[in-house]
Amino acid sequence: MSISKTLSMAGALLLAATLAPAGEAVVYKSGMAQVGGYLATPTGKGPFPAVIVIQEWWGLNDWVKQQADKLATQGYVALAPDLYRGKVATTQEDAHQLMSGLPEDRAVGDLKAAWAFLNARKDVNTARIGVIGWCMGGKYALRVAVEEPKLAAAVAYYGAPPTDSTAIARIKAPVLGNYGGDDKGPAPDDVRAFEAAMKKAGKSVDVKIYDGAPHAFANENNPWGGYRKEAAADAWSRTTAFFASHLKK
Repeated sequence: MSISKTLSMAGALLLAATLAPAGEAVVYKSGMAQVGGYLATPTGKGPFPAVIVIQEWWGLNDWVKQQADKLATQGYVALAPDLYRGKVATTQEDAHQLMSGLPEDRAVGDLKAAWAFLNARKDVNTARIGVIGWCMGGKYALRVAVEEPKLAAAVAYYGAPPTDSTAIARIKAPVLGNYGGDDKGPAPDDVRAFEAAMKKAGKSVDVKIYDGAPHAFANENNPWGGYRKEAAADAWSRTTAFFASHLKK
């Protein structure tokens, strides 16, 4: 084998190792059930701020775990709950079926259990817990903001926002939203309506709609070619600055 091919293979292996999830599987109680999740932790003793990392409709796959790892490298205890409880979709058909079959009350219960899990950890600053989610997870990130008054920050990527004024009134945490201008669900008009309702209710909200970006623009594995590198980079920069402002100060 030539030296160039050897170096190329070595580079590919190094990249794979860099992208491979480095955290650990955890199990905790949600009601009477045992549920799993993926936990990535920073180096050091803490206490650290923490983030609940909520999956897309695919499930708790490697991409979601990598987002948790990225947050851990920035000093957050990151917990990604397994809302599908062991199932991961690889096709859009399977993902749609899993998402449609997920009982919303069970998902909310599992996210509350994730909150309790982080609150019980000695390495977590319990006054500085946030949430982030993409797609289906973006919707649930906003749902956590409605349900948990002690939440310190919420980030939603193209997640369907709440429309009920009573639900919006219950949101205490500042909210950051990253949405696609070419998205059909939620459409930009729906996002603008949510932003206006939040501001009318006196809530802290920062929404950006990326022109030309479709749904799931932040995921490089987007199967329908919707990844937008510049929009994804800008949205992540907004996200990390937002979390640093609200969870580290």
